[in-house]
Amino acid sequence: MEGGYHFLLDFALILLSTKVLGLLTQRFQLPQVVGALLAGLILGPAVLGMIQETEFIRDTAEIGVIVMMFCAGMETDVKELKNSGKASFVIALIGVIVPVAGGFGLAYFFNKPGIIDSDAAASTFLQNMFIGVILTATSVSITVETLKELGKLKTRSGNAILGAAIIDDILGIIALTIISSMADPSVKIWMVLLQILGFFVFTAVAGFLFYQFYIRWVVPNQKGMHRHVIIAFVFCLLMSYVAEVAFGVADITGAFFAGLIISLTQRSQYLASKFDVLSYAYLSPLFFASIGLQVTLPAMTSSIILFSVLLILVAVLTKVVGCGLGAKICHYQNYQCARIGVGMVSRGEVALIVASKGMALGLMGNNFLGPVILMVVATTIITPVLLKFVFRWGPANTPAVDKGFSENYDELGVLRSGIGVKNLADKAESSSSQEEIPVKSKKKK
Repeated sequence: MEGGYHFLLDFALILLSTKVLGLLTQRFQLPQVVGALLAGLILGPAVLGMIQETEFIRDTAEIGVIVMMFCAGMETDVKELKNSGKASFVIALIGVIVPVAGGFGLAYFFNKPGIIDSDAAASTFLQNMFIGVILTATSVSITVETLKELGKLKTRSGNAILGAAIIDDILGIIALTIISSMADPSVKIWMVLLQILGFFVFTAVAGFLFYQFYIRWVVPNQKGMHRHVIIAFVFCLLMSYVAEVAFGVADITGAFFAGLIISLTQRSQYLASKFDVLSYAYLSPLFFASIGLQVTLPAMTSSIILFSVLLILVAVLTKVVGCGLGAKICHYQNYQCARIGVGMVSRGEVALIVASKGMALGLMGNNFLGPVILMVVATTIITPVLLKFVFRWGPANTPAVDKGFSENYDELGVLRSGIGVKNLADKAESSSSQEEIPVKSKKKK
């Protein structure tokens, strides 16, 4: 009986250690994600060996990553994304192409027997491409906090960073979908593209039907706001399941697009605040710790050390060059190009999510996980330092953007601080009559 309940002790140790180390890393101006990773590394086989990755931990971590991608979708301001137009798309597109090329080129030279041995099941070509896909990721949480500290979040450069980061994530997810679908050697490329097209058609139809159902049935009901959370979560899980099982697309892709659909409703920020609590308190620490638990320290050969150093350099330079070039094409000033490029450097939790999916699909060997984690930590540390440096260039005072992504991040920041959640719920309830579908007048009691 004692062994059957050992997972409770494991969970307690994981949650406590992730929080303690998260607060410790936060004192050094680092995100709590780094602390959670360290907790997994210390408790796992790499150091103390106190906790082993179990099937239950893996399944719970999978739900965690689904919820995080669902929240990322809900936090996306689709209307503002439309307004950002060509500039954000061009910056994001080149900011994806250049890192993919850089990561592939680096892996091509190192992912060979006798240099760095890989135990991944996929072909060497797909493994090398996957390293490039990891480098496409962008996590702007560090950038947002640094820009807030500098008072530059609402500048033209800050808004371009936020818009490009959203499109960057979408393009990265599409790239991950293509690579993961090709992991099965029996699947042809035209079948992969057909499956992806089918998934997007399904998403459009399912999204339209769910949205109509949501605003007709859920929104007019001013009571029972908690049931909105359940309905949204069910939709997220169903989209994840259908994406993975029916179309061979990564489950996180279905979760992300489910969040995008929810973001179109007037309840999106209220729902995001509820899921944020669940993610922060339970799922996210477990997910990031589980990545640390997967790490088994390889022999620190000169090849692995050199690859780790070069991976960090490539991760920084490809984003600075790629996004900076995209900004230049869109007629930004040189100092703005530098700011935008540096602002996209941090990989953070997004890269870890992609890496975990690749490990599960046999797209990346265990010897490469350690260097990837080092890259994530390094870019997280480097980004705020470089941002403060590049923002010294150009004019001291730049005009603020009247409207933009920064407003959405400000509101989400208020929600995460625990202030205003009730007000937001009250606002959501009072605005039911303002939805697109008219609601029949109710009899007064």
